[in-house]
Amino acid sequence: MASEPEEKNMPELNAALADRFNTRLAQILPSPIRVVDQKFSAIDGILKLTLGEPDFAVPMHIKDAAKAAIDEDDSHYAAPHGHLALREAISDYLVERFDTPRYEPNGEVVVTVGASEALFATMNALFNAGDEIIIPTPTFPMYEAIANIIGLEVIGINTAPDFVLTPEKLQATLAEHPNVKAVLFNYPSNPTGVTYTGAQVQAIADILAEHQLLVLSDEIYAELVYDGEHVSMAKLLPEQTILVSGLSKSHAMTGYRVGYVAGPAALMTHVGKMHQFLVTTVPGPMMAAANEALRHGRADAIEMRDIYKERRDLVMAGLAEAGFTAAQPGGAFYIFAKIPANLNTDDMAFVYDLAETVKLGIAPGSIFGAGGEGYVRLSYAASTEDLQTAMVRLKHYVDLKG
Repeated sequence: MASEPEEKNMPELNAALADRFNTRLAQILPSPIRVVDQKFSAIDGILKLTLGEPDFAVPMHIKDAAKAAIDEDDSHYAAPHGHLALREAISDYLVERFDTPRYEPNGEVVVTVGASEALFATMNALFNAGDEIIIPTPTFPMYEAIANIIGLEVIGINTAPDFVLTPEKLQATLAEHPNVKAVLFNYPSNPTGVTYTGAQVQAIADILAEHQLLVLSDEIYAELVYDGEHVSMAKLLPEQTILVSGLSKSHAMTGYRVGYVAGPAALMTHVGKMHQFLVTTVPGPMMAAANEALRHGRADAIEMRDIYKERRDLVMAGLAEAGFTAAQPGGAFYIFAKIPANLNTDDMAFVYDLAETVKLGIAPGSIFGAGGEGYVRLSYAASTEDLQTAMVRLKHYVDLKG
């Protein structure tokens, strides 16, 4: 008779296995924005302005393009770097819209699963563990998370209180860290909404050229610039720039997960290789939708931008009435506001009390890094009605607590 199998203590076994996992990844916390948002979701009746999630529906002609691709059985592996038609559309779009160099669709453009994968593939492809990269703060937490996963040394530049990376701040940091390999530059900025004039971008580009640094330029919000025109780093410094962007913010296509990377062929060879190992390729129907958006949907982005600008002004007025101060955002759909001194300026405690008291969820500034302490980020990628309600709730909270 066979003996009974020996019982195993599963909790102890799992703990032993856990010790063998990626120790660097184990030290990195989940996305703090998502953690806060998830906690707020447990509050019945809460109105959340936490995530950068456009409330617009994808325009019908873009949805029709995805449906047509499905009906035409676009269900097989695409070329690793993406459909050629979409790579051509990306190249044409960047030239016509932002006056960049014309990127060669075969060799200088890679279609990715959103800008997030674009960043992960690019940083994994071009950097070695121990390389130093400058990331101005406050900033999107994913940048530093990716850098830490790879084992990069992150050199932060605290840009508070104006949240602008100035030539002086950049030069001072480079003097202290002469071995820096690259700068990650995001504008218009998440979380601050700050963007840069052509002259400001040129001043930074001059320094990057002098030091022969690579620049990862995340320009996902380039279509959402309210005053003036977006000037791409790729236009000013094409031989040193890896341009990252996508369709999520400009066309409310967050769930379609289509991004792209463009840059010099010698670098893009490595980026394309890493992208292929990560995801193989982007789904064909989603690429058909992105192609339609770039070829025939540029007016869609402008229409959404104009509505976002109205919403920005609504929220800025509501914040001022409630006693908050914030620099007027020049782009994106975020406002980074300073908590009034007469309230609890511990931003984490503030946002949780706000959520519990008046059922309004916003993001604490400290999760975006140095310089964010005592601030909160509000996303106005929400309906006008929800934003009006949010401002009423915020004013009520201030009246109660102030």
